[in-house]
Amino acid sequence: MGVRYKEQRDSPIKARDNGSIFPIAGFTYIGALILVVITGIALTAASTYWSTTVRREKEAELLFRGDQIRKAIASYYTKSPPGWAHTYPSSLKDLLKDPRYPSTMRHLRRIYRDPMTEDGRWGLVLDDKGRIKGVFSKSKEKPFKTGGFPEEYASFEKAKTYSDWKFVYVPETKKGGATK
Repeated sequence: MGVRYKEQRDSPIKARDNGSIFPIAGFTYIGALILVVITGIALTAASTYWSTTVRREKEAELLFRGDQIRKAIASYYTKSPPGWAHTYPSSLKDLLKDPRYPSTMRHLRRIYRDPMTEDGRWGLVLDDKGRIKGVFSKSKEKPFKTGGFPEEYASFEKAKTYSDWKFVYVPETKKGGATK
C-alpha cells in the first residue's frame, strides 16, 4: 500500500476524493487538442508557402525555357545557309540539328519541356506557311509575375494566363520594309 499524506488545513491544494492533489482532471487532454490545432494551422501555412514557392520557380523556369527556344528560332532564321531564304523551322527538332546544313548545326542543345503543364508539350505559334515562329505554355493558370519583364516580353504584363505568354521571334525590318 502506498503512503497517503494527511491533508493540511491551511494548504491551498486540497486532496480530492480519489486522493489526487491535482485540482483539474482532463487538462492534459485539452492541452493536447490545442497543440494539434496549432500544429494543423502551422502545417497549412507552410503548405501554402511551399506551393507558392514551387509555382514561382516553375514560372521562372518557363521564362528561361521559352526565351531559349525563342533565341534558337531566331538563330535558325538568321543563320540560313548561303543561297537559302530566311525561314522558320518546320519542327522543334530542326533546332537540334538544322537539316539545311550538311554538317551538324545546332541552335538548341535540347528541347525543353513546358514546366507549367503535366505533359510538358508547348503550344506552337505558326507563320502563314505553317512553320514555327514561337511557343507558348498551354497552362490556363494565372501568373504571379505581372511586371518587370524584359522589353521583348513587355506584353506579358497584361497576360491573364500563362498561355498568353508567347515567346515569338519576329525579324527586325529595315527602313525599306525588307527583313534582315
